[in-house]
Amino acid sequence: MRSLRTPLMLAVLLWGACAAPKNALFPPEAGAPSKPVYIVNNGWHASFVVRREDVPPPVWPEGGDFPEATYLEVGWGDKDYYMSSRFNLWYAFKALFWPTRSVLHIVGFNEPLSAFFPESEIVEIDLAPESFARLCDTVHDSYAHDDRGRTIPLGPGRYGNSLFYLSDEKYHLFKTSNVWTARALRSAGVPVHPGRSITAGGLAAQVRPFGRPLPGPGREDRIERSDSPLPAGK
Repeated sequence: MRSLRTPLMLAVLLWGACAAPKNALFPPEAGAPSKPVYIVNNGWHASFVVRREDVPPPVWPEGGDFPEATYLEVGWGDKDYYMSSRFNLWYAFKALFWPTRSVLHIVGFNEPLSAFFPESEIVEIDLAPESFARLCDTVHDSYAHDDRGRTIPLGPGRYGNSLFYLSDEKYHLFKTSNVWTARALRSAGVPVHPGRSITAGGLAAQVRPFGRPLPGPGREDRIERSDSPLPAGK
């Protein structure tokens, strides 16, 4: 095992080092218009939340599927594991070691973030309008579409007013749900490294220095338990 572990860790480190952050768009200039984005770390999975009213319909038209929502949470992960109602060891193993199909998980809600995610760490950052549009465009590009150009909903999501959508992307060990979230943020200019974001804790540690934490009763405990390598969904 040791002979395999060293090359694997070296590959991860090199990948992270080569993924130089894009700083041209971030942070927004002082006093300039900006839009908030909230990174949510529940201990094993990192997602992000935006205000639905901020979403440009031409860029991310699918955001209109939740017309009554104040906020939209965006998550991504392995299709079988994420959509399973129970823990499945085979799904977890397969998701990590084979490229597998994936889904987007979109949740619309109206409650304050600290109330909707009472046990999660939440970090708020600001994006310039151009950066925010790039983030939304990255989400839009992840949706799979049928022959008529329509998204492919797969049924209700895991909680609240939510839906699963088939994604065009593949899940694997070096592209976990947290890596996907890091890539989406990086597309908007946020200085995070996908190679350091395999776990939720790895991503959260990168955004804390320049983000604003939202208080929550489970925040400290969640920070301590945020290095699980499991796929999204549990």
